[in-house]
Amino acid sequence: MKTKKTWLIYLMLALATSTWGSAFIAGKVAIESFEPATVAFFRFLGAALLLFPLMWYLERDIPKPTKKDWFLFALLGLTGIALYNIFFFIASKHAPVIKSSLFIASNPVLIIILSAIFLKEKISRNQVIGLILALLGVAFIITNGHLEVFLTMGFEAIDAVLLGAVVCWALYSVIGRVVLKKYSSIVSTTYAVGFGTILLLPFALVETSFTDLADSTLSAWVAIGHMSVFVTVVSFIMYYYGIQQIGAAKASIFINFMPISAVVLASLILGEALTLPHIVGACFVLSGVTISTYKKLPKTKKEKIEKKLA
Repeated sequence: MKTKKTWLIYLMLALATSTWGSAFIAGKVAIESFEPATVAFFRFLGAALLLFPLMWYLERDIPKPTKKDWFLFALLGLTGIALYNIFFFIASKHAPVIKSSLFIASNPVLIIILSAIFLKEKISRNQVIGLILALLGVAFIITNGHLEVFLTMGFEAIDAVLLGAVVCWALYSVIGRVVLKKYSSIVSTTYAVGFGTILLLPFALVETSFTDLADSTLSAWVAIGHMSVFVTVVSFIMYYYGIQQIGAAKASIFINFMPISAVVLASLILGEALTLPHIVGACFVLSGVTISTYKKLPKTKKEKIEKKLA
């Protein structure tokens, strides 16, 4: 029964991180009408309007937050909601998709390192092997099999923005692991989104005018609505629940599903070609995730006795 539950958690994490891949496409649409911080603000404002009633309805005995808890919730809102999304949407507007995908694919590496340092989570050999395979798969996907592209990439100003996004998400995942020891995934997500929305408001007020709102397209609002409901509310809760159950380091491996879904959705929605290197890369990612999460089943009492007698 425990093994079955574990695989359900893995499936849930794969679904959550795959849904994040759609944010690349939705972000490209929304950014045509609004500036980066404004897109992020409307996304999380919509999510907050859904999350708070949902939390109050589902959670009956929410622990009363201490000053330390409020500080941690504020850190979650600052790192994973406000700063990460400002960086992400700036990159959506100014950075090539290949470079953005490469930086985001490095997220699990930093999360595993920070989890080992601050949370004392053990890094297994399978996790390391799986991570290498997954990163190789991601590299195949985002370069369409032309790995030499990485050699021609020089450092640019936008790289600092992308690096900021990676650091912010890693901190969000690790801090979240601490918060999840006391609070459920929906409570943690809701308070983080609440703080993040408040922090994004000043940026949105500065860069947005009534003219921008009047000139915005319906497709931009549909894209923001999709990011609010599916990319944020549903997927964030599932991701945090996964962290709560199996740890930040192991859950982070599933982030590699994001570029796969981004490529597949781009093929289906935008008509971009789905090539053989994409399929090969996806196989590497799936193999890496499988190896990282593989765990031998515990031996039964009878098997242990037989081994001892032998």
